[in-house]
Amino acid sequence: MSAAPAYSEDKGGSAGPGEPEYGHDPASGGIFSSDYKRHDDLKEMLDTNKDSLKLEAMKRIVAMIARGKNASDLFPAVVKNVACKNIEVKKLVYVYLVRYAEEQQDLALLSISTFQRGLKDPNQLIRASALRVLSSIRVPIIVPIMMLAIKEAASDMSPYVRKTAAHAIPKLYSLDSDQKDQLIEVIEKLLADKTTLVAGSVVMAFEEVCPERIDLIHKNYRKLCNLLIDVEEWGQVVIISMLTRYARTQFLSPTQNESLLEENAEKAFYGSEEDEAKGAGSEETAAAALPARKPYIMDPDHRLLLRNTKPLLQSRSAAVVMAVAQLYFHLAPKAEVGVIAKALVRLLRSHSEVQYVVLQNVATMSIKRRGMFEPYLKSFYIRSTDPTQIKILKLEVLTNLANETNIPTVLREFQTYIRSMDKDFVAATIQAIGRCATNIGRVRDTCLNGLVQLLSNRDELVVAESVVVIKKLLQMQPAQHGEIIKHLAKLTDNIQVPMARASILWLIGEYCEHVPRIAPDVLRKMAKSFTAEEDIVKLQVINLAAKLYLTNSKQTKLLTQYVLSLAKYDQNYDIRDRARFTRQLIVPSEQGGALSRHAKKLFLAPKPAPVLESSFKDRDHFQLGSLSHLLNAKATGYQELPDWPEEAPDPSVRNVEVPEWTKCSNREKRKEKEKPFYSDSEGESGPTESADSDPESESESDSKSSSESGSGESSSESDNEDQDEDEEKGRGSESEQSEEDGNRKTKKKVPEGKGEASSSDEDSDSSSSTSESEMTSESEEEQLEPASWRRKTPPSSKRAPATKEISLLDLEDFTPPSVQPVSPPAIVSTSLAADLEGLTLTDSTLVPSLLSPVSRVGRQELLHRVAGEGLVVDYTFSRQPFSGDPHMVSVHIHFSNSSDTPIKGLHVGTPKLPVGISIQEFPEIESLAPGESATAVMGINFCDSTQAANFQLCTQTRQFYVSIQPPVGELMAPVFMSENEFKKEQGKLMGMNEITEKLMLPDTCRSDHVVVQKVTATANLGRVPCGTSDEYRFAGRTLTSGSLVLLTLDARPAGAAQLTVNSEKMVIGTMLVKDVIQALTQ
Repeated sequence: MSAAPAYSEDKGGSAGPGEPEYGHDPASGGIFSSDYKRHDDLKEMLDTNKDSLKLEAMKRIVAMIARGKNASDLFPAVVKNVACKNIEVKKLVYVYLVRYAEEQQDLALLSISTFQRGLKDPNQLIRASALRVLSSIRVPIIVPIMMLAIKEAASDMSPYVRKTAAHAIPKLYSLDSDQKDQLIEVIEKLLADKTTLVAGSVVMAFEEVCPERIDLIHKNYRKLCNLLIDVEEWGQVVIISMLTRYARTQFLSPTQNESLLEENAEKAFYGSEEDEAKGAGSEETAAAALPARKPYIMDPDHRLLLRNTKPLLQSRSAAVVMAVAQLYFHLAPKAEVGVIAKALVRLLRSHSEVQYVVLQNVATMSIKRRGMFEPYLKSFYIRSTDPTQIKILKLEVLTNLANETNIPTVLREFQTYIRSMDKDFVAATIQAIGRCATNIGRVRDTCLNGLVQLLSNRDELVVAESVVVIKKLLQMQPAQHGEIIKHLAKLTDNIQVPMARASILWLIGEYCEHVPRIAPDVLRKMAKSFTAEEDIVKLQVINLAAKLYLTNSKQTKLLTQYVLSLAKYDQNYDIRDRARFTRQLIVPSEQGGALSRHAKKLFLAPKPAPVLESSFKDRDHFQLGSLSHLLNAKATGYQELPDWPEEAPDPSVRNVEVPEWTKCSNREKRKEKEKPFYSDSEGESGPTESADSDPESESESDSKSSSESGSGESSSESDNEDQDEDEEKGRGSESEQSEEDGNRKTKKKVPEGKGEASSSDEDSDSSSSTSESEMTSESEEEQLEPASWRRKTPPSSKRAPATKEISLLDLEDFTPPSVQPVSPPAIVSTSLAADLEGLTLTDSTLVPSLLSPVSRVGRQELLHRVAGEGLVVDYTFSRQPFSGDPHMVSVHIHFSNSSDTPIKGLHVGTPKLPVGISIQEFPEIESLAPGESATAVMGINFCDSTQAANFQLCTQTRQFYVSIQPPVGELMAPVFMSENEFKKEQGKLMGMNEITEKLMLPDTCRSDHVVVQKVTATANLGRVPCGTSDEYRFAGRTLTSGSLVLLTLDARPAGAAQLTVNSEKMVIGTMLVKDVIQALTQ
């Protein structure tokens, strides 16, 4: 015992008088003691009669296990205490046994009777722990005992024990799969459990044992949907994943029917001319044919699932949010999927591991549903602190989201990323620029010029990657880029990266007719260094030699023979085989085969340009959020997502029969009170529910659809309630108020058995319980609601007579109905012109007509007399500021009635607009008499793009599909600035923001007056004073974003003139250059 005091002094042990002293850290103490004395102090403590010492020993043993230390040699000492009467000790003993029972099976079997007694312990924690240990002993001989224990535990009073029984089911199934039938009976029993604690665990057991038994879920489907919000996070993920697969087998696809509707709309839009030729009879037959199609009605159970999972998008658990996101992506209609975007973007603020998984899924989603993430483009900008893998995934998403509207912003970001020190990231950025150039043809030249500038970069990897991407882009338009091919040929002396050298040689060989002088010289240089080159380069040298031999044999015959001779004795057998094959193919011999006659067709056949596609394009066949999707390979245990059924299975299988004994009055009343909490009030949960549900929400109940057109009295009451609630919540926005109004009208109708008090209570409960979900998804609601209003109003319906009440949305209707012809006022007066003339540095005078030029486009036809049945509609771009919104283009619509009957109720119908484009409608023209004309002004925000704005012109009897597509010059407003300001702004917009083209000006276009008139007629730009007589400068800003557009024309007396446009909007700049050149050279 002399060693004991020393041990306690070293380890800081303390004990009372008469008690042995023990160290506090037996794991570290074991280093200094021999193996056979290891943990002796703990064994002594476990052998004592004092529960306090046993408890201290068990705490230290469990702490060792938690730190990853091996405590298996203590098993005999611990297992003896399984019958200890102290509950705290017993709990820790069970924790230890769960960990080591599988390793020490023989010793655990000795205590099996104790575990069986533990299954009947009054303490629920001990019962659960005993079952957990029993299921951890992986010995086939005790399978019957385990089966009996699981069946008893499944009927236990404690939900915690039933949960443990559900956990034990997969363990028993993996030990003995023959028990499947009995285990399915237990699973069926546990699935009927109404406690949230059990739900997640039993669904997990269902997924492991019998995922194909969908029939077990039918009766429990609605219960699982309603309990979902209260289940623990782990269980929520499992249940959502299972319900996703269940819904794919039981409901019809909402997207398939939407695509049919879109096809019909497009046919109606594009086939309008044919319809006009056929006359009104064809329209009647088409209208009769439409009801023949069965309209899509969303199953109420499908809606229940979507409605009850939506609040979980605000969960603190990233796994739950990801599970709901994949459910919406796979199951929701297109109009509703957008709600998941905000939740997924929120997860990007989490740890890098979470970001990686989320970005993988966003990259897949953004290929099919690009519009969903476009509002959050800036959230995918790359930070310098991001890991490389996150950077590359964000690049992928940015490339997928790039379109003609945002491409300038995206390319400017890419321009910054190229300067990064992370070489893998820079290489991925260059590839992304290449993909953008492929997908958006209008910026191809800009991207190509930017990549050519990168060829002078000091970093060899950047140059090499640029060469590879340039090669792919040049394949699309090789004839226009001979200079770039020459520039690449000069780089063969400097670039050492094999892939880049091989790409250059392939380009020179493929397009050798564009560089007939340089190609033989490149072959000469490569022949010198042939033996030192990499294999991939050698193969391309052989290809180059063969192509030049076929096109220019005089200069390259000997060189080709020399290269083929070197290749014949190369160490690599691929190169030796290629050399022999090529020699026989191109060099004619006496026995010349049939192939040698077609050598030119074989080597110089036109090759299709490569398609640069996203690596995530085909990943959506895996279920989002799964390990298989992350790895892009089928993982063990992965279950395929089923295809939608052609016809919906019988929905009555989910109906649950209510037992007779429950049908007493008290229970019925209680049930009526509780029912709205799980069903109706969920439907009232937030403004997005009415907007999201679209046509499907009408199918949920007849009462809802009938109450939508409520009386004025009920709607006014709901307005008052709504105002009170909004004041309490502190939200006063008009848009939300209107959304709440829509919801109140839907839910105002209350069953007759309830009084006013109960309905108001329910309303307040539901609104308070869901206020968080309403506030977090405000932005999506505002975007989705107008779409739902439009869908609910048929385009051909006449306007209903207005009710007495006045809402904020109807204020536009107070504009005077009669529309007077608008005469465009002069922008600049003659006195202002005289003042501006004094500021110029040139001798030329500024004519007022040049300061407010007329558009070159002139009057365009919007609706022909024949198509419009006597109604003639033209439009002009007035270039006047639009009074309603300065960001909109002012368009004058000219109406003329050439028929014999008056045309009544001219107004704009439902617009079919791309994302970002909006229309300010003109006031309704009540009547247009025969031979009479009228002019109306409407504003269109084209969002700085030349996409057409499609809308309907409606009369009381007809509707006509029309579209207005603006020339690029009408998307801007003139800006007046000094010469110094112009030069300063131009200096900021260099590099990829500058487009330069050369042109030959005809003799008729040499005077100042003609040049200025043609440029300002093409584009709505203001003249900038210039000190040089042969240089013209113009400036303007785009209407929507306010981006500067600077145009410079250097009209030299001799030689070609040079046109330069500087703008952040590269697409607009490229199109403007083409239009101005066309105007000047005509």
